[in-house]
Order: sequence, then structure tokens, then C-alpha cells
Amino acid sequence: MQIIIVGCGNVGATLTEQLSKEGHNITAIDIDSHRVETVANQFDVMGIVGNGASFSVQNEAGIGEADLMIAVTASDELNMLSCLIAKKAGGCSTIARVRNPIYNKEIAFIKEELGLSMVINPEYAAACEIARLLKFPSAIKVDTFAKGRVELLKCKINEGSVLHGRPLTYLSSGLHCEVLICTVQRGGEVFIPDGNFELQEKDVISVVASSRKANDFFKKIGMTTNRIKTCMIIGGGETTYYLAKQLLPMGIGIKIIEQSKERCNELSELLPQAMIIHGDGTERNLLQEEGLPKVHSFVSWTSMDEENIMLSLYAKSSSKAKTITKVHRIDYDKIIDSLDLGSVLYPKNITAEYILQYVRAMQNSIGSNVETLYQIIENKVEALEFRVNEQSELIGVPLKELRLKDNLLIACINRKGIVITPGGQDSIQMGDTVVVVTTNQGFNDLKDILR
Repeated sequence: MQIIIVGCGNVGATLTEQLSKEGHNITAIDIDSHRVETVANQFDVMGIVGNGASFSVQNEAGIGEADLMIAVTASDELNMLSCLIAKKAGGCSTIARVRNPIYNKEIAFIKEELGLSMVINPEYAAACEIARLLKFPSAIKVDTFAKGRVELLKCKINEGSVLHGRPLTYLSSGLHCEVLICTVQRGGEVFIPDGNFELQEKDVISVVASSRKANDFFKKIGMTTNRIKTCMIIGGGETTYYLAKQLLPMGIGIKIIEQSKERCNELSELLPQAMIIHGDGTERNLLQEEGLPKVHSFVSWTSMDEENIMLSLYAKSSSKAKTITKVHRIDYDKIIDSLDLGSVLYPKNITAEYILQYVRAMQNSIGSNVETLYQIIENKVEALEFRVNEQSELIGVPLKELRLKDNLLIACINRKGIVITPGGQDSIQMGDTVVVVTTNQGFNDLKDILR
């Protein structure tokens, strides 16, 4: 597809990298010449310096032939105006990043009136991600397939775990669990394991299962499955507001620590059921006084990566809380992965992933049958959900007889709402959705899994 991306910041650069890898023709626009030059050279795409809301700049970028315009600058208004002009000038699909909570209440109206295909609010998307993680306290990351019926959960095997030294066949023979481990990270290596693969403590595993079966698995291996009842959040920004709005109706007690007195007053009015504390969330005495040792979950969501990392490490040492850490910069991801921070969320990646899913869905309507795409391990392993809409050479053939590509696993089959953990005798049928986990890149059709 021909895609124009307005804004070459963190999100724009991430999108350019991913979409160019998938074979799309990308044109990047930004008023900052240095950003444009960096993105153009790094990802071998066309770059244009200028205002993305300018008709002449869009014309130069080829708006008349474009399939999609994605506007992800720091300005909501510039994003919406860029999309409006693109819609009028080229008639292409449009996606705008819109962050201001004022607009969040009017999203339906904005989408309708501006003809936007999608509006993404990064803070709201991050809040949804955190809420999902709190549903499974043992998981580091949670993604969903099959309209929420199938969970893809990433977790770390504890020291002394019953899984240490066991082959994957032990899951069914010893634990009687119907789950599938589809990836294993061990140090810098990534494996897509077979039944004889032996697990070790400190391995990071990705598990595919229904919610009920995933909870059963976590119980049997001694990981926490108790419902989160309290949450302490450091930083009172927009993500915190959206998160509290989701957690309070679930009966979860919310305590927010925020430095700005003005923002504390705002939050007190917006969230009367939450406890708002005016203070410095990095002060150890304050955290202890406010009950950190007894809290069930701890979210460090300030604007400073260093503060967030330090806070989560302290929370880990002082409590048994499920910790969630916000990190903006991914330059130090290897160092961060070596620290015991619990779940680490990169806001720009969350935004990019939502948009990538939409792009895949667009492709779906013009030949591809990918329904959902997740990066399980960034730039190394993808999980893709395919819908089987038409006759295919794969239909009706037992999985053990299919000549599948290396480093690939059929992780799950959803058949009319029934989730199947596939074995060698199972086969794919018309109307199924099939989840495939692979280190291969650029799959667009289910038949791409064959050699």
C-alpha cells in the first residue's frame, strides 16, 4: 500500500520502520528536517520537509495515489487537519492521533464529521493495556485474539518453579493443563519450542490459552492468580485518569500520588471515589505511610523513565505488588529487560501496535486474511490471527501432515467460539480463525505458513 505518515517523532519512526519492513511504500512528512533525514536514511523511505496539513506538501507526497494517511504529530489539531485535507484531496483512509481528553468525549462526532477511519488516543490505549495486565497478575504482557476469547500471556518462570527442568509435554501429562507455550526467551535467545524442549527458571514464556485455562495453569505452577483489590499509581496524568475510570467500577481501591496541587484538585473532582495524595511519589517515607507494603498493584507512570524504574525496583523490594513501569526510551531495552521491573510498557509501541493492526485489517480487505497482529518479542517474533474465508490447500489436512515452515507454530484454532489447543490430529476448517506464532516476517495469507 501507499502510506503517508505525518510526524517523524517516536511513534512516526516506529510506524515507518514496521510498515516499510512489511513492504509498504512509505512517505514521511515533518517540519523538522533532521527528523525527516534520520527516518528517510534509516528506513530507506521517501522524506519530505514541510507542514503535513499543507495541500501542496501532501500533493508532493502523492496524496492522490495514497491508500492511507497516518497523522501522529504532537498536535491533535494538526493531525485532524492533515487527515481532513488528505480525505478531501485524495479520498484515502485516514488515522489521527488525538490525545486531549476534551476531544476524547467527542471521538464519535470527530470521526464522523472529519471522515476519519480511526482515532487513536495513546493515553487511553495505555490505560486499557494496564487494565488487561491487572486482570492477570502473573503476566508481564497480555494480548487477546478471537474477539477476547483467547489470551496471549507473557510471564517469567520463578526460581524453584515446578516447570524447571521439565519438557513441554509435562504441561499435559503432569499438570493436565490445556495451554500452549509458543515462545521461550532465555537470555538473548528466542526459541519456538517443540514438546521435548526443557524449560528453566528465569525463562520468559508466552502462553496461549482461554482466560479460564490460563488461570488454571497459573494456579498449578504456583503463580499469583488472586484478584487485584488495590492499586497505587504514581503520577496523575491522563493515563492515570483513564485507568482509574476503568478500575474503580471493578471495585479496585485506587490511590494516586501526584506532585501538582492543581492537578490533585482536578483529579479529586474527576475521580471522587479515588484517594488523591498530594506529594512526591519518589519519597520513601510517603510510600510507606500510604501503605506500599500491603498494596496489590503498583503503577509508576511519571514523565521520567529513571524515576519510574527506581520506583518499581523499590516497590518490588518492599511489597509483593504487581508492578507496571512506564518507559519512553527503548534504547536501553536490553538493560531494562535484565532488571526485575515486572511489566514494562512503552507508550509509543502501544500506539504503533494499534495502528499496525488497523493497517493489517485494511490489507485484509484487499487480499490479505490477517485479522490481528502482535509483536510478542519486538522485531523477533510475531503472533498473527488468520481468518479462513475461502477454500485452501490447508483445509481438512491433519496438522502433522502439513509441511510447515521452520520456526513456526500453530498456537490456537477458534471454531465458532470454541477454542482448540491444536494437536497433530486436528485440522483447519472453513470459518476458523487460526493463531500462528513465527519468527518469519511479512506473512499476509494463511498459506504463507507452508514451505
